[in-house]
Amino acid sequence: MEALNGWWDDFFWGSVVVADVFVVALILTVLFGLTGAAAKLSKNRIAQSIANGYTIIFRGTPEILVLLLFYFGSAIALTAIAQISNPEIKYVDIPPFWAGSIAIALIVGSYATETFRGAFLGVEPGQIEAARALGLSNFKTFIYVRIPAMWRLALPPFGNHMLSLIKDTALISIIGLEETLFVAEQAIATTGKPFTMFIVVGAIYLGFSTIITLSVVVLEKYANQHLKIAR
Repeated sequence: MEALNGWWDDFFWGSVVVADVFVVALILTVLFGLTGAAAKLSKNRIAQSIANGYTIIFRGTPEILVLLLFYFGSAIALTAIAQISNPEIKYVDIPPFWAGSIAIALIVGSYATETFRGAFLGVEPGQIEAARALGLSNFKTFIYVRIPAMWRLALPPFGNHMLSLIKDTALISIIGLEETLFVAEQAIATTGKPFTMFIVVGAIYLGFSTIITLSVVVLEKYANQHLKIAR
């Protein structure tokens, strides 16, 4: 444990970065997943094709490759756009925090798309018919009826997506984000104790995963409490 002296603060702030990336990526994952599911379930063939292409590409490409392509590809695109207005600009890039958050959200969002699509299909048709009988528009039916009803069905598999999301944050260290794995690599270079440092990183991620798992259990109980009342 002596090898960790002087590194506790760094691991703490690295954990804060992990939590920040997780929260941002989680919000984006839900947005990507709902948008993709809505597109797949729509009658618009163009929207369906785009959504199918999205899930095929991001589910079939290695996660680390998606992260690298997005980080360096976005830099090339931003630089090209900036040089249109100012040719003297040499290089523009997106901060690693945002590049990493968006990239892993796109990856996990592609899986969430299928989860949400299946959950939407599992919503009882009677609820939709009742909403239409009350005069609700398609948009209001989607927001107030379909999403609340499908969320109960989607929650268990979405819990697995949340676990994947928190673990994928470790990938962002390769583009320079100073999270726990990045701190561990710096500590190893100084102390020469790789096993100790990686054990700490593992314990941190295990802690995050435990919190997520317990949170999902609580949310499932809340979402299904009406079933107990019905009995």
